Amino acid sequence: MDCKALARQLVQTCLKKGADSAEVFIETGRNLSIGVRKGEIETVQEAASQGIGFRVFAKGKMAFASCNDFSDAAAASAIDSAVRFAQQTTPDPNHVLPDDKGAAAVDGLYDSRIGKIPMAQKIELAKTVEKLAMKDSRITKSAGAGYSESEGEVYIANSNGLSKSYQASGCSFGVSVVAEKGDQKSSGREYCSRRFFADLKAPADIAAKAARKAWELLDSRMVKTQRASVVFDPDVAGAILGGILAAVSGERILQGASFLAARMNQKIASTLVTIIDDGTRARGLASAPFDGEGVPTQRRTIIDEGILRGFMYNTITARRAGVRSTGNAARGGFTNVPGIGAHNFYMAPGNSSRAEILANTAIGLLLTEVTGYGINPVNGDFSGGASGFWIEAGKIVVPVKGLTIAGRADEILSGIDMVGNDLDWNRSITAPTFRIREMQIGGE
Repeated sequence: MDCKALARQLVQTCLKKGADSAEVFIETGRNLSIGVRKGEIETVQEAASQGIGFRVFAKGKMAFASCNDFSDAAAASAIDSAVRFAQQTTPDPNHVLPDDKGAAAVDGLYDSRIGKIPMAQKIELAKTVEKLAMKDSRITKSAGAGYSESEGEVYIANSNGLSKSYQASGCSFGVSVVAEKGDQKSSGREYCSRRFFADLKAPADIAAKAARKAWELLDSRMVKTQRASVVFDPDVAGAILGGILAAVSGERILQGASFLAARMNQKIASTLVTIIDDGTRARGLASAPFDGEGVPTQRRTIIDEGILRGFMYNTITARRAGVRSTGNAARGGFTNVPGIGAHNFYMAPGNSSRAEILANTAIGLLLTEVTGYGINPVNGDFSGGASGFWIEAGKIVVPVKGLTIAGRADEILSGIDMVGNDLDWNRSITAPTFRIREMQIGGE
């Protein structure tokens, strides 16, 4: 089936049925999931999926409908529903569609070999990583290992003449294990995600890290409540970056629901902090040639050496703000209308090694696990439960659990005084190891 031609055809059908303008979003794909536990296969699930989303506009009113059936009758019914729903919504002059027919050049989005690799090899990968993790004598139980992959294609067309498509793939594997000592139990999980199967890390590396995460927190203790340095491991970078990402959403800015709303071109962080959103990174987990409504992606500096330089917009919020879309329309699939989201959102690496950061910390916490909401994007408050390792005189001395950390975004971002060179690309929201000079740590 020529889905690109189908998308264009269905746009015309929307117009014939009463829409003033319309967008058609088609998604096709395949997903595979393998679960292994104690060396035995627990699940193998493979499924194909497809669907069409219709966004129509009539006299400034917008409505949306979708279907997962490509038949003429199903598409016509969904379009009729969307046009009918549009009569009931509130008009908004900012309800417009993009007209940029270009696309960013992005390398390495699709691994054409991924579906040809034998199933037995993928099952063996999951079994191997579990077996290697269980070889550590300190590990007592497996919570399971797994492998997953996806590949698919996106097609988008609208009544402004836009017509685009791209293919993408992804795969990951990992393992979760438990270490026990007396009545203590501690779990550890590690995984690797990549666009290309050949880029996955060695199972021995993943197994060793999962095992270490489990046993290294045994015999943990509390420390006294105090103010001290906090070193953020890359595994918990999202606790800081997630709140910043939400706070630079153009929708929040327009609503006045962001602690950064009035801070454009002002210093909000240490000069060591540069945060980038890059939809064009080669083989990036969240890279794409265009966003969820067809606007070309780009590489944008959000915070430049501590100065706030950019917010994120899709087409409608950009129109409301009197600016251009930044290519940040995020779509959860063919059943969703575009929202706002990041691509590869990361803190740029610094010049310090992780070892140097620890060695230069007189007293503090190496944070490896955090619970809670992180930075609140509305008011900038930060709080969360914390686990990790206590540092004294530049050396890790004991694992710690049951702590809390708290602070304000301005204090936290301005207090970043060392940034590592170990940027981890295992996630689309990521950062290297970094240190905050001082935070409130709650303990005994």
